[in-house]
Amino acid sequence: MPKKEEVAGQEERAAKEKAKKQVLLRLSPKLWNELADWAEDDFRSINGQIEYLLTECVKKRKNLKEK
Repeated sequence: MPKKEEVAGQEERAAKEKAKKQVLLRLSPKLWNELADWAEDDFRSINGQIEYLLTECVKKRKNLKEK
């Protein structure tokens, strides 16, 4: 049976892997405004909109690679 410290360490590592990563992103004011408008239309934050768009692009890329 694993020790409590080992289990706690494994849980901490798993939590760190699941945690969202932060990225500094510089955008032009025009692009920022476009994303803000789009996010508002979709009832998302700008951060949520950017994450959604990136996720969709990655999915599309994976699908194209599979074909």
